[in-house]
Amino acid sequence: MRTILIIIRKEFKQIFRNRMMLPIIFIAPIVEMLVLVYAATMEVKHIDLLVVDSDQSVYSRQLISKLAGLKMYHVSVIPVAGREADARLLGNKADAVLEIPPKFEQSLVRGLNPVLQLRLDAVNGMAAGIINGYTRRIVMDFQRKWQMNFTATDTHGKIMRISVVPRYWYNSELNYKHYMLPGILVILVTIMGMFLSAINLVREKEIGTIEQINVTPIRRYHFIPGKLIPFWIIALGELAFGLTIGWILFRVPVRGSLLLLFGFTSVYLLSVMGIGLFLATIARTQQQLMFMFFFFMLTFLLMSGLFTPVESMPAWAQMVNRINPFAYFMRVIRMILLKGSGFRDILPEFTSISVYAVIMFSLAVWRYRKTT
Repeated sequence: MRTILIIIRKEFKQIFRNRMMLPIIFIAPIVEMLVLVYAATMEVKHIDLLVVDSDQSVYSRQLISKLAGLKMYHVSVIPVAGREADARLLGNKADAVLEIPPKFEQSLVRGLNPVLQLRLDAVNGMAAGIINGYTRRIVMDFQRKWQMNFTATDTHGKIMRISVVPRYWYNSELNYKHYMLPGILVILVTIMGMFLSAINLVREKEIGTIEQINVTPIRRYHFIPGKLIPFWIIALGELAFGLTIGWILFRVPVRGSLLLLFGFTSVYLLSVMGIGLFLATIARTQQQLMFMFFFFMLTFLLMSGLFTPVESMPAWAQMVNRINPFAYFMRVIRMILLKGSGFRDILPEFTSISVYAVIMFSLAVWRYRKTT
């Protein structure tokens, strides 16, 4: 343990003496959060809609069929409103919940104005607004066709109208900055953990100090933790710094457990550091490492769900995304910060990223032993 602590202390001294790393650690996060948070593009192609059909009548089933007939809608139906609907929204298993009240058909026939409630997962405010617009248009179209077929009017001779009352959950003001900032934090944490730790190791190769370390009594289980732990600590510090800036400047809420978030981030860092260490054992120069890093970084980032919803991607891309650690962290950080999700809600992602970390770290350590 004493040997590891000595290496960690040496690494911190080396980091703070490196004029290239200091701007990346302290200046780049502020610039990226202030600039990139305002960049957002959104196109909704897949909507998971949960319908609570409390009426279970012919007309309610016709409305459900109309929604299910559209390609972008994936409709699930439950008969009674309860905890299941809210649990699906909380667990990211539904984008919206449409509640059809009891006596919906009776209200239509009598010419009354039935009210449907649409609850939306507004973590992604832009997507929620689009889903609301799509759903309202479909309901209005259903109303118009029903009127043409049955010419339903109320007692005053006025045409009956169906009202849809939307409620935006988790991001009631549809503030897209609350959606973007967690994604920017994923990028910053990954750069600190994956890129800087890898480039620091390759730099040792270039200046020749790696050979000097290899002839010392320092073991692999001393050297690797000593090289990676400083960047693991810096990455967690960047996350804390980013959360503070996000709360002060953008009022991004922290509804879930910070302990849970930092715990998941710690495991996530092990997985991306394993990737970085593996790339560092292959690359001989910092330039080679940067080429490989930006290939993986751009691929993982564009498929992570930062700009484009993962559900809107082709089926093959969603399958490939299972080996994308960015996608797991991108989902979890938004669920914890904006929804207040607990450990049970993120258990599938936590299990996957833990297995990923073990595999990548083991592969990287094995490759390091062979090459150095």
